[in-house]
Amino acid sequence: MTPDGYCLPPRLQIEARVASPPEKASFSCEFFPPKSDDARDRFWETLDTLAALGPSFVTMTYGAGGSTRDWTLEMAIAMQERTGVPAAAHLTFVGTPRDELMTLADMLWGNGIRHVVALRGDMPPDLSWPLAPDPDYFQYTSDFVMALKERHDFDISVGAYPEKHPDAPSLSADIAALKLKCDSGATRAITQFFFENDAYFRFLELARAQGIQTPIVPGLLPIGDFSKIAAFAARCETHVPDALSAGFERLSPEETGPYATEILNCQVRGLLSGGVDHVHFYTLNKADTLADTIKACFPVKERL
Repeated sequence: MTPDGYCLPPRLQIEARVASPPEKASFSCEFFPPKSDDARDRFWETLDTLAALGPSFVTMTYGAGGSTRDWTLEMAIAMQERTGVPAAAHLTFVGTPRDELMTLADMLWGNGIRHVVALRGDMPPDLSWPLAPDPDYFQYTSDFVMALKERHDFDISVGAYPEKHPDAPSLSADIAALKLKCDSGATRAITQFFFENDAYFRFLELARAQGIQTPIVPGLLPIGDFSKIAAFAARCETHVPDALSAGFERLSPEETGPYATEILNCQVRGLLSGGVDHVHFYTLNKADTLADTIKACFPVKERL
């Protein structure tokens, strides 16, 4: 069963079916902090499985609202020490004083973490966007990026939104904000997940037209429970194609796993065929579907 090329721009559908992995194509993986002892054991198993396939880097995100910040930083350090894969820690600035964030940056640098994913973060109930100016707090991600870069020579990733951030007034305003982040010192932008490659390629073209030359890495989300993924996509204002929904609706539970793998393979191959040389995966701390895709689509060089 195939996804009928739904996720590919028409010009790429044929190439995606025959393309071999580019020799220089690479990937990276995002994880979130496990919440229980059992989840922690499964997390380490997942990390070991994916780290063995040779990611360029791995990242550790916050919980909702930055609720797991200290655990996030500890886990990023532990991931790097355990696997030897460069690890990045997410840092969000909203609601946290500048001085406290710089102290966290110092702690990361002192423990060998050279990569930070710099984000605004979820808005707490007592704040609204746009933030009011306050000398003790960062107002924009671009300010945060600049301060991190001045503090230490971090490799800094920022977010990008092919279908517009929900809080942005327009896509053009969102791209202007991305340019500010890139001009302030970001090394790369990693996109929100999407299910239609055309959305990424259109966004990339618009960004380049506005003078953004920083790499814009596509972020992809493997599909596990489709209903949960669809609900999450709705909250993020990420479009779910009708063909994708219909494909899962007609399948039995036993058929959804192979179909989800083929969907992800199709999307990755379409991106690589379109000139993308790096893909970032939102793992949801699961390795099964993703490991198969990495082996099928990338020149895997397993770590010993």
